[in-house]
Amino acid sequence: MGIRDDDPTLKVPSPKRPKSVPRPISTEQLMETLKYANRKRTRMMILLAAFAGLRVHEIAKIRGEDIDRYGATLTVNGKGGKTAVLPLHDVLLTECQEWPTFGYWFPNYEKDGGPVIPKAVGAAIQRTMERAKIHGTAHQLRHWYATTLLESGVDVRIVQELLRHESLATTQIYTKVSDKQRRLGMNSLQVADLPNAKMNSVHHA
Repeated sequence: MGIRDDDPTLKVPSPKRPKSVPRPISTEQLMETLKYANRKRTRMMILLAAFAGLRVHEIAKIRGEDIDRYGATLTVNGKGGKTAVLPLHDVLLTECQEWPTFGYWFPNYEKDGGPVIPKAVGAAIQRTMERAKIHGTAHQLRHWYATTLLESGVDVRIVQELLRHESLATTQIYTKVSDKQRRLGMNSLQVADLPNAKMNSVHHA
């Protein structure tokens, strides 16, 4: 039997890497993080991630023109240049009153007023978490947003639209079923008192 010159394993498709289950921070950790957000811009970055579910590159490009204070909506320029109009949470609606109505909210002063790079947004949020003694990332605020919506009973299809996922399957993977939901689901199995049968000997079961 001869030795092959080619490597037949190169034609075998690589197994797809399974998507990890999201790990949102807790509500208590979010509140603690906000306590350490001692810069106005960092606080707003955190709020946009947690109460609008924005990704860091979306936060970086937010402008005053994207906020409709009367209609309570937020226009987001997301992945692939797609634009979405989202309802604005009351927390953000209140906070945005102190922010400009035009121009980038997070300008990069080294780029003639252009937006900051997404990496800078993530770093600012992570530094704040570290000061709060919390091990986490900016994206975990988005996880918190999605998980909290589901725990509040929001339909997964609505969560899909708010997260701007093309596939419902992506949302179902992205928004983990929390321990709280599992416990509530198990407790829904309510029955009357179970009857007790007369116990036979173990030898006659």
